[in-house]
Formats: sequence, structure tokens, C-alpha cells
Amino acid sequence: MSSDPIIEAIDLHRHYKMGGETIAALDGVSFCVREAEFVAIVGKSGSGKTTLMNLLGCLDQPTRGQYRLGGEDVAGLADDALSELRNRHIGFIFQSFQLLSRVSALANVALPLVYRGVPRTRRNQIAAEALARVGLGDRVKHRPNELSGGQRQRVAIARALVGSPSLLLADEPTGNLDSATERDIMALFDELHAAGNTIVIVTHEPSTAAQCPRAIRLADGCIVGDGPGHEVMA
Repeated sequence: MSSDPIIEAIDLHRHYKMGGETIAALDGVSFCVREAEFVAIVGKSGSGKTTLMNLLGCLDQPTRGQYRLGGEDVAGLADDALSELRNRHIGFIFQSFQLLSRVSALANVALPLVYRGVPRTRRNQIAAEALARVGLGDRVKHRPNELSGGQRQRVAIARALVGSPSLLLADEPTGNLDSATERDIMALFDELHAAGNTIVIVTHEPSTAAQCPRAIRLADGCIVGDGPGHEVMA
């Protein structure tokens, strides 16, 4: 592929001290994700996928190895610089949605733009466009408790999109959804991917990973498979 890498992970290790023992949550992980790829990181509990997601999201730093996000080496960056890097490059999507319950879908989606200092009229316009993009143009005034689980996840996806990030990073985005709603959300990710978004989802569900163009499978902190989702999960 000729597109530029968004993610460059080079020999990533992440070790934790537990009592007198050292636990290797990640043990030499290397891969790239390029612009406009759609990748699942999949593995069972304890495989290292949550640790890897925290490194990719600049929520933690490796014990050893190198991680570049958008071409920038994150090693040694201060907390403020990491926050700025996350804000510029990453739109997070969480299993539990993490929406503010007392405000509208529009206000939830506009929130990241508040922190960027975007004026209210402009941020509401951008937020409304993001909600329309995920099929909720008629739900801008609804609060989360007035929406279904699938609609709440769409609000969360719109919030991730609103800052035009380099990367959408989704943690178990279908984990709280029924199978029909899961299909709808995966179809939405397919649409966003087709529109040129770079997407990485972290999941323990083989069926979810199998639907992705590329899957990276982890076991015991190591990559044990990397290729087309349906082949890696076969």
C-alpha cells in the first residue's frame, strides 16, 4: 500500500510488576496501520489487546519499543503533549458510549469542539453534520435515555468523527449491542471506511474481527495472525 502510516508500532513491550514477578502484557509487537485501513485487533481476555489499545490511544507508554502516531514518536512526551496529540489524531469510541445523560445528542457530539475553542454556532453546525452522517439527523435534540443502544453508539461515533481525526479507535464498539444492532454498527463502520476513514476496533469477538478487511490476532502478548479478517479468524 502506498498511503502513509497512521500507526507505527515497532517491537512494543509492556511489562507490569506484580509482587516480585514481572508480567509481559505485550512481548515484542510490531505492525503498521496505513491511512484508510480498517483493522480489528482481536484476542481473548489476557491476550494483550487492552494494553495495546491503551498504547495506541496514547493512554499509556511502552516499557520498550517505539510507537509513532501520525509520524510523531510518542516516547517521552509530557502529559500535555500527549493530550494534544490524542485530541488532534484520535477519535475514541467506547463500549459503554460515555455520553452525558442530561444533555442532547447535539451537545454530546459538540463537546470535543468546546475544548478546541470552536465558537458555539460553528460547533453546533459541525455536530449536526456529524449526526446526519451517522443517520441521526432527526435526533439532534434527543437525550441519551431517549435513544436506543444502537442510536447511542451512533452518537458516540459522531462525537469521535466531529474533530476530523486521523484515526477512529473503538474499544469493543458492539459489545453492548444485540446481533441485529451489531450488524448495523458494523455496516456504518464499513461506510465510514469507504469514505476514507482509518478505523481500528479492539474486540474479543471473532465474528466481529472476521468482518473487517484486516485483523491482527493477539495471544499471550504476541501477534499470532495478521491478514484479511476472514482468513485470520478461520
